[in-house]
Amino acid sequence: MIKRRKFPKIYLGWGLVATGSFINFWGAGFRSYGLSALFKPLSAELGMSRAVTSVVGSIGRIGGSFEGVLVGWLADKIGPKKVIYFGVLLFGLGLIIMNFINSQWGFYLVWGIIMGLGFSASSGIPMNTAITNWFVKKRGVALGTRMMISAAFALPIVTWLLTSYGWRMACVIGGIVMLIVGLTLTRLFVRDHRPEYYGLLPDGAPVDAELKDGTNQMIERGVEYAAEVEEVEFTFRQAVKTPTYWLLILSQIGPGATMGSLTLHFIPFLTDMGMSPTKAAATVAIAALAAPASRFLSGFLTDRAGKQRLRFVLGAAYLLQASGIGLFVLNQTMVMVYPFLILYFATMSVNMIMQPAIAGRYFGRKAIGSIRGTSMAFAMPLGIMGPVYLGWVYDTTGSYMTAFTVIASLLTVSSIFMFLAWPPKAPTEATDIQAKA
Repeated sequence: MIKRRKFPKIYLGWGLVATGSFINFWGAGFRSYGLSALFKPLSAELGMSRAVTSVVGSIGRIGGSFEGVLVGWLADKIGPKKVIYFGVLLFGLGLIIMNFINSQWGFYLVWGIIMGLGFSASSGIPMNTAITNWFVKKRGVALGTRMMISAAFALPIVTWLLTSYGWRMACVIGGIVMLIVGLTLTRLFVRDHRPEYYGLLPDGAPVDAELKDGTNQMIERGVEYAAEVEEVEFTFRQAVKTPTYWLLILSQIGPGATMGSLTLHFIPFLTDMGMSPTKAAATVAIAALAAPASRFLSGFLTDRAGKQRLRFVLGAAYLLQASGIGLFVLNQTMVMVYPFLILYFATMSVNMIMQPAIAGRYFGRKAIGSIRGTSMAFAMPLGIMGPVYLGWVYDTTGSYMTAFTVIASLLTVSSIFMFLAWPPKAPTEATDIQAKA
């Protein structure tokens, strides 16, 4: 008799994680890191200075701040799948349309607004909302796994496409890949509701057979499961009444100003130091190797550190990032570029994983899309000004050092706010989870 081996069923949530991983890798690989590679040839062809070219990053941030509120609310209201599907479609079409851009304002419209909205809807709040809904005790690992394939690893691909086919055709190819792969994965693995609606528990935890057919019973069991790690459900109104909500917003000022600004200017900064564009892209990609390990470790610590300790881990990461920037400002040599970049990618990764994880642990799953979307909108002003500020500092002084010093200072201030962001007290009134799920 032949014995058939039974393979364990893979929890659907991990397919969701894989979908988020690709969309972030390819989407941010083009929109954030790829723009750094496209920066000089694109600005030269369209006749733009660095400050003027950098405006597109701020346009994306301005749009993202308002879009974050909308797509976060929509993810809670109609479910994240429809929002993500729309975002992938818009982003892919935006990249293809870049082939026809011949003016500064066309560039702003397509890259800043259309692609900005597409990326915000596909890889931002809605994707994190979906993952937060499907994972509780393994949420940190899920978020970390999603981000392990750093978007910086797409930079050599974008650079190769750029040097081989030109920036226009590179964008077209990027758009086609996003549409084919991104839409397919979204259709297969993303769901509009938390797993209890499909007879599953978060993390793929085992379910008693008698509970599977009762949605109300499954939801109650899901709440009990989350309570095992002190996770309590807040409504949006309950969350905004807590000091913790506002402290988390203030803690994002430094990282918000840092991420878009430095990412956009890395390649121009390194080529100014004498590197070729290809070597600069390779240097950024090599430094980004620190990101996967950092992201997985961040997720691992998030799932195992107590609720009271999470803020100290993230605050320390902000201080470490500020230290890396400060050390380079004090010793501006090629040797110091590497610790600067490595610390940047490692600590940026900690923030990317722990911010949504902390919000989920503090406020629960009920209204996490709205909570995260509005908090990002409030924290966005410095992130909007950051890319243009770096470009303006370079255009007026011929150096980025003044801007780097300001960014290091903002990160230090953010760490203080993060240390003060203690877990909120549970709300006195519980509400119907199905009304928000």
